[in-house]
Amino acid sequence: MNRQENLESLFRNGKTVILPIDHGCAIPVPGLENPFQLIDSVNEFVDGYVMNLGVALRAADSLAGKGIILRTDIYNTRTTGEGAGSIGVFGVEEAEMVGANAVMNMIYPFSNYEKTNFQECADLIRLSLDTDIPVILESLPYALGAPDKYTVENVSFAVRLAAELGSDVVKTPYPTNGTVEDFRRIVGQSFVPVIILGGAAMGDDAGLLKMVEDAMDAGAAGIAIGRNVWQHKNPAAIARSLAAIVHEDASALEALALLKEPVR
Repeated sequence: MNRQENLESLFRNGKTVILPIDHGCAIPVPGLENPFQLIDSVNEFVDGYVMNLGVALRAADSLAGKGIILRTDIYNTRTTGEGAGSIGVFGVEEAEMVGANAVMNMIYPFSNYEKTNFQECADLIRLSLDTDIPVILESLPYALGAPDKYTVENVSFAVRLAAELGSDVVKTPYPTNGTVEDFRRIVGQSFVPVIILGGAAMGDDAGLLKMVEDAMDAGAAGIAIGRNVWQHKNPAAIARSLAAIVHEDASALEALALLKEPVR
């Protein structure tokens, strides 16, 4: 596939439901003990997956027809100093080797390790330009798991930064306490598609679905939500409800009602 075809393989009619299952290098992952079983249970409702190299090497049989996004860094949350934040480990060469359709890397504007992080992201994008592998930057103000920093102003800068650096798609948080109009302005100032992440498991189905509805109403191109799916009591059902909002323009209330119906 060429670069555009690889990018389009992640989207259905311009929208996407991506399931990140790449957390095993970064944080304890209850709910992700068997990623291959998880893939089989939600595959009907998911357009693509973010995964580390070890899973990508072993999951090909389960991923036919689905987009594969190779995580190229370890988003380290355990240490401070130079090794914190994002540690670049792989690149487009490994993505080509496993048949991935894109790569994903963290970028942390305002962090203490901007210099190394930004350079690694630029290097990844530079090398990708000689290949057919698009780059998705996961742009998070300051750090992973810092919702108090995910203000409208900070998220707006984070999205534009990633786009300006050359990212093909930007993954970012929905701004804390942001309105639909706030996020519409953020998306409107990005010249590449913007998808939202879910963050830590919310334990609040109505709140999660409303956030996704608001993001889609504001012009988001989709979602990349992991823990709120695979740490859910019924991963397949919540994946189906999220897909209904993204692909079928269901409201949050309709998706919440759908959640109560059995998954065939």
